[in-house]
Parts: sequence; structure tokens; C-alpha cells
Amino acid sequence: MTVAIDRATGKRRGDRAPRPGLVQRLKHGYRKHWYAYAMIAPVVIVLGVLVLYPLAYGFYLTLTDANSLNSARTIGVNEIEATYKFIGFDNYADILWGETAYDRFWSHFIWTIVWTALCVTLHYTIGLGLALLLNQKLRGRTLYRLILILPWAVPTFVTVFGWRFMLADGGVINSFLETLHLPTPLWLEDTFWQRFAAIMVNTWCGVPFMMLSLLGGLQSIDSSLYEAAEMDGASRWQQFRYVTLPGLRSVSSTVVLLGIIWTFNQFAIIFLLFGDTAPDAQILVTWAYYLGFGQQPRDFAQSAAYGILLLAILIVFTSFYRRWLNRNDPQLAI
Repeated sequence: MTVAIDRATGKRRGDRAPRPGLVQRLKHGYRKHWYAYAMIAPVVIVLGVLVLYPLAYGFYLTLTDANSLNSARTIGVNEIEATYKFIGFDNYADILWGETAYDRFWSHFIWTIVWTALCVTLHYTIGLGLALLLNQKLRGRTLYRLILILPWAVPTFVTVFGWRFMLADGGVINSFLETLHLPTPLWLEDTFWQRFAAIMVNTWCGVPFMMLSLLGGLQSIDSSLYEAAEMDGASRWQQFRYVTLPGLRSVSSTVVLLGIIWTFNQFAIIFLLFGDTAPDAQILVTWAYYLGFGQQPRDFAQSAAYGILLLAILIVFTSFYRRWLNRNDPQLAI
């Protein structure tokens, strides 16, 4: 076999040129796509200031014993310097397997998982049922959609305060139960009913989003599929199982993931409904807030450690969720 050689350079024809170094590739990419870097620079700066820096500083605090007594602060004209010390990963060890680990972390973690699973299940099932109803040809369908979207359109604090008044001892709900000679639960005092009330209020607030998302997915399914299924003699249940659910798979995978993340970090409903009066109904995010801002001395280090653990839990879950989607249907990978 003969090999052609360039007489001018002495190189064999067909040889690949050496790959340029990292610096050269960056320079070439910048010269070629400088306008793209200029367009995304403001977003990168904002994310760096509002997300990356607080996250990095919060992680640094988790490695210290910082609290409201040893942090830098100003009292009148006196400036007190920080005196907290670096302690490594002791905060994480104390949270996960310390003497009070179950009361301070694991009990709230278990309740957070139960809270998230129940709420997202109710969001999806009720939202899917309402979406199926609104997808039918009904008189006044637009009015029904406007009414059902109101819980989502109203600000969360207004909705939660409204429920708080209704769930009070002399509220509308207990007064109605008394007229029916039924027991009146202590919605805002007893642990079981506090958790029940939290799930009920969060379901009220979260169903409209799920309903609208699934309704959009239903309207994107080709109607000819239902016609073909009907011609083949498929029942309503079979059409739902083999046409509707597969057609909603891409939408469902996305809204369920969003619902899990939002519900897992749902601070407003628990905090506005109970404040710091229901320690056993607190989920991890509200418990972290209580440690950092609801007690004295305020434990900044442990509160930040809870935040990092929450982030790690969600990252791990999202990665497994994505792998599960890839394994079952590569087209649904997110």
C-alpha cells in the first residue's frame, strides 16, 4: 500500500491535524460566538449574585458553628466581629445521626415524604379528573374553567388565611359540622388534624395547575386515535388506558416532577397556616426556617445545613427520576 506524502510539509495526506488546546478552543469559540456570550452575560451575573453566591456562602456556614450570638452584627454604634469557628462536617453528622437526629431531622423527613406523596397524588388524580370533564363538550365550559382556576390565581397568602379562618374553632367548617351533630376536629391544634388540614389546603391550591397542564395535554391528543379505538370496539376504560394515558405521558412526567419539587419545598402553606405553633406538622423547609429565624439563639449553621441537605435530596431524586424515564421511554428524557 502506498502512502502519499506532501513534499512541501513532509506530512502524509489524510493525517488528522493535532487537536488545538483548551485555551485555543475557548478563544476560537469566543471569536465565533461572542454575541451569544454577550446575550447570556446578564443572566449569568444575576444567577451568580442571587443563586451561586448565597449557595456557596450557605455551604460555608454549614462548616461552622455560626449562630446569632457569634456572628458579625451591629448594635447601635458598636460593630461586633464574628467569632464563630470552623468545625467541618459536624453539623451534618449531628443532623443525620446525632442524639436528637430523629426528633430534629428524620421525623420531619418522613413527614415531608408522606406530605409530598399524598399531595402530588391528589393533585394529579383530581386534576386529571377535572381535565377529563372540561375536555368534554359542556355548556358553559369556559365559565367552569375560570371558576376552577381561581384557587391558583388568588395569592397564596390570601387563600391560606381564608382557610385558617374557616378551620378555626368557631370557623365555618366546625360550625357546619356542629349543625350535622358531627365531631369538630381541632384543625389547628391536634397533630393529625393539622397534617390533614395542610394536605387539604395544599391540594386546593395545587390542583388547578395540574388540571390546566393535563387539559392542554388532552387537547393535543389526535382525535382520530379515539375514533379508531371506538371502531375497534374499545370501551371507555380501554380508550382511557391505551390512548389517553400514553398520550399524556410526556406532560405527566414533567408536571409530576415539578409538583414533587414544589410540594417538597412548599414553605408558604405550612408557615402561614400554623406559623411555629405546630412542630410536628413542619416539613423540612419550614423546620430549617424555624432553626435559622424562629428561635433564640438563631442557629444559622444548622439551618444552612438543612438547606444543603434539601438540595442534595432533590438532586438525587431528579437524577433517578430522569434515569427511570430514560429506561422506560428515551423520548421522555428531561
